[in-house]
Amino acid sequence: MYLTTRGLVLWVTEYNDHDCLLTLLTPENGKLTVKARGLRRKNSPLTAPCQLLAYGDFTLFEYRGRYTINEAASIELFRPLRRDLCKLSLGTYFAQVAELVSQEDLPNPELLSLVLNCLYALSKLDLPEEMVKSVFELRAACLAGYMPDISGCHMCGGQTCGYFDLSAGQFLCENCRTADHTGIRMPISQGTLQAMQYIVNCNSQKLFSFSLGQENLTQLSQITEAYLTTQLERGFSTLDFYKSLLI
Repeated sequence: MYLTTRGLVLWVTEYNDHDCLLTLLTPENGKLTVKARGLRRKNSPLTAPCQLLAYGDFTLFEYRGRYTINEAASIELFRPLRRDLCKLSLGTYFAQVAELVSQEDLPNPELLSLVLNCLYALSKLDLPEEMVKSVFELRAACLAGYMPDISGCHMCGGQTCGYFDLSAGQFLCENCRTADHTGIRMPISQGTLQAMQYIVNCNSQKLFSFSLGQENLTQLSQITEAYLTTQLERGFSTLDFYKSLLI
């Protein structure tokens, strides 16, 4: 049985002397593990479309629930991203998160669209990396089922600056925070709160249609990163590597 699909390569690992296993994120079939025969051979026709972060058309042969790539053709390789180590490592972080939160055989076109949009932003748009990172982290958290309650203060509904509870995913204004609260909280400015509200609620085609000053942008990046890793209860080696490049 043959399956034709578009997909983004999230992960590549060596399988034997000549083959590799790939993790693809597809719109109709969710996450798929596929074998790329001969990928490690010199001049393999699969080299370009089967590299990490490549988006392409794939024809897969399915036998007893296992998939092997029969043909593949590149649609987008995000070449500018590959020429910048910081951007490439950040894109790899996006892929690692997507691999974790996606599921086998469960369609997730919104997640695929998010990753592609963020890779495109890193490659083609003149945007701060912190901005792209924040958008990805917060929207990915929402798609994974962790949409935060940030329409207003969880207690009084107010919009004044205060604190964001990483564990509960709730915003608390300065007047409503309690001394005996046990959650992990981070200070949040009103500008950062408004940016988070925009990211959560905006149309996917307008993810990057907002602006922030550098101080608020740095705070936003810190909060979205902490929120995503807190909710997923794990860290990411790709994120650690990206941050090591910034030192």
